[in-house]
Amino acid sequence: MKIFKVGDTQKAMCEECKSIQNATFSLRDVPFSDGIGTVKNVLVGVCNTCEKAILTPQQSAPAIKRQLDKRRKSIETRVPAHMIDILNLASSELGATPDFSFYLMKYYFHELSNDEKAVTSLAKYLENDLAKGAADKRISLKGTLIDWELKFIKDYSHLTRTTDVIKAIVLKINDDILVRPKPRRINQLKGLASTFL
Repeated sequence: MKIFKVGDTQKAMCEECKSIQNATFSLRDVPFSDGIGTVKNVLVGVCNTCEKAILTPQQSAPAIKRQLDKRRKSIETRVPAHMIDILNLASSELGATPDFSFYLMKYYFHELSNDEKAVTSLAKYLENDLAKGAADKRISLKGTLIDWELKFIKDYSHLTRTTDVIKAIVLKINDDILVRPKPRRINQLKGLASTFL
């Protein structure tokens, strides 16, 4: 791996100029492409014509990763062991391994945070006998939007505890995939699961 210094130059494609340009390496604050957050004071190649950052050397990857990791929020809770079994069975039903259960939960978080009507019916799942039991297993979810999605779900479901939200979502997954299968939802999830194989 070549190590670049401030002031070094290299040719690179500039999307702004729509041509190959000379880029000079300098320290810059560079926003993430999604517009949420910035990597501060990182070495990048800057187009000599339009002044846009167009090149990121490999040596800057750890600093960028550190900033990305800071953006990722985490929610953790403990649930009864049979809830992990439900997630593993649902993943298996979709043709995936138990590792997919993390993505399955994130999928439901995302879908529910965009469906006010579905969220309002989440609390009914806590009336199920499967919502009970000793909380001896841990569920941990990480993502850049997970905090916002959790807040939305809590607000519209009127469930105030994160544990209750997680339990309700697991039991909704159980209902959608194992108890009363929803073919359209299952086909979507099978397509998603296939990308992880």
